[in-house]
Amino acid sequence: MLGGFGGKSSSGGRKSLRVAVAGDKGTGKSSLISAVASETFPDNVPRVLPPTTLPADAYPDYIPITIIDTPSSIDNRIKLIEEFRKADVVILTYACDQPATLDRLSSYWLPELRRLQIKAPVIVVGCKLDLRDERSPVRLEDIMAPIMKEYREIETCIECSALTLIQAPDVFYYALKAVLHPTFPLFDQEKQCLKPRLRRAVQRIFNFCDQDLDGALNDAELNDFQVNCFGAPLDPVELMGVKRVVQERQPDGVTDLGLTLPGFLFLFSLFIERGRPETAWAILRKFGYNDSLELNTDLLTVPAKHSPDQSIELTNETMDFLRGFFQLYDLDNDGALRPDELDDLFQTAPDSPWLETPYKDAAEKTPGGKLTINGFLSEWALMTLLDPRKTLANLIYIGYGHDPASAFNVTRKRSVDRKKQRTERNVFQCFVFGPKKSGKSALLDSFLERKFSDGYKATVGERYAANVVDQPGGCKKTLILREIPEDRVKKFLANKEALAACDVAVVVYDSSDVYSWRKAREMLMEVARKGEESGYGTPCVLVAAKDDLDAYPMSVQESDRVCMELGIDIPVSVSMKDDERNSLFRKIVSTAENPHMSVPETESGRRSKNIRQVVNSSLLFVSVGTAVGFAGLAAYRAYSARKNA
Repeated sequence: MLGGFGGKSSSGGRKSLRVAVAGDKGTGKSSLISAVASETFPDNVPRVLPPTTLPADAYPDYIPITIIDTPSSIDNRIKLIEEFRKADVVILTYACDQPATLDRLSSYWLPELRRLQIKAPVIVVGCKLDLRDERSPVRLEDIMAPIMKEYREIETCIECSALTLIQAPDVFYYALKAVLHPTFPLFDQEKQCLKPRLRRAVQRIFNFCDQDLDGALNDAELNDFQVNCFGAPLDPVELMGVKRVVQERQPDGVTDLGLTLPGFLFLFSLFIERGRPETAWAILRKFGYNDSLELNTDLLTVPAKHSPDQSIELTNETMDFLRGFFQLYDLDNDGALRPDELDDLFQTAPDSPWLETPYKDAAEKTPGGKLTINGFLSEWALMTLLDPRKTLANLIYIGYGHDPASAFNVTRKRSVDRKKQRTERNVFQCFVFGPKKSGKSALLDSFLERKFSDGYKATVGERYAANVVDQPGGCKKTLILREIPEDRVKKFLANKEALAACDVAVVVYDSSDVYSWRKAREMLMEVARKGEESGYGTPCVLVAAKDDLDAYPMSVQESDRVCMELGIDIPVSVSMKDDERNSLFRKIVSTAENPHMSVPETESGRRSKNIRQVVNSSLLFVSVGTAVGFAGLAAYRAYSARKNA
């Protein structure tokens, strides 16, 4: 144990282990299993053994191991594949006295596992070590180095003898270790350094332990860390030993203040170098990390929505925390983060969370590619809307230390907002519908302050754009635009709850193209009908795009008439090319703030509403009449009682 740093290993909550053993016929896999289970070499071994279980007390981690012997013949290929897919770890065997079986690992077995997309770690085992020709000595490292370089899924290589039991029990110990304490996620064997995800996790742990924020762990902080992870403090001699080892190998790892981050990282390298990855994993799991070096989901408890027309937002306190954190990393105080500054901000997260869709290119940036403060806060709002657990995880990664429950707010139902004719939301989601080439993408680009482009590029899949909109009076709201491609509208609206999460539906059409108008009208009517049928009636805004072109006269007249019939405002004319948006985005937010207005009403919906009103009036009349009848009867009975008295 390194100078006292260590303790009981962690199993990561695993209760059992399943091992599939495969290899060419005659390589000794069945004899190996039988010898380890019985601790003696078997005289007669069946061609394929039934499932064999090693008891929990066979190894220090106290986890039972189920060993599956697999058939070598092609006739049982389906069974073999099934066992590979069920396995937590795969053992591939070759015979030490048959070099051809070793060649088959790289020519057949390892490529086959990759072809089947088996993600389990692999242990390569050379059996029949007692039969190897001692006149031709071979170093295992020399044989396996090129194979392991090509197949990184190989966790360990070992040779053994079932006859003499030399290293035979170690085979399944390494199999257990490969699953519970794998080296592959932690260490890059080719570069001989810690992998980026581990470095990020270790830096977060270091920051958490550095209570006085002086950039080093003093003796008290190191002892708190040791007690937290392993339940026992270090004595002064052990502590000095740790520092001495670090200082000898990593000169900048220790200062007068204590153990620095480079020194802390070096300790993890040393754990792996000395074959003790279980110590690294014990620390990681104590701080909530899973096998992928991400926080366990059971630590990411977010408030639940009780209705599909609710949403989850960050509280004002959390937004203040994020603003302060942004300023901390905005070193040049220009109100925007360079890519390297943003990387530094997320240096303790497994990855930067906004490198992939739908977050990539979804927020406002400067012409130089910097993320503005509005873009930064909008990305958090978008992530919270789509995946609040991801938001919580990244808040914790960057150092949010408050109660996770205080980070979020579950909004009121949109249906209740419409009845009360007001909303308390700070984040609005707007669905953008429209036919191809109508200007939907240009609308989203304009929202993100991007220059207009004449080139047409069809949107593949759904796209988001999020930004902060300044309202009159200094009020700020976050607006999230979600573009729905034309070819996905029908399938999208087929879901009964499609409009539940929508605050405003914007329908865009090319005002110079009559076909575009007709398709947009169909979409608008479908949105209106869907809202009436589902009970999630959604305010709508019709946008006549490309106002710089000559408008088609008939579409102008028809669009005004359709809007009047549906009871919504006439179309808003805009030109993204000339940057004439006429405060469109403020209008969208204003429409969302008044959820009872601009909700389209079709003719059939109006008739159904009238029928409901008549029925309700009739029921009210019957209820009042019945009440009057009962009151009269009671009065008559009271009169009769007084008369008889």
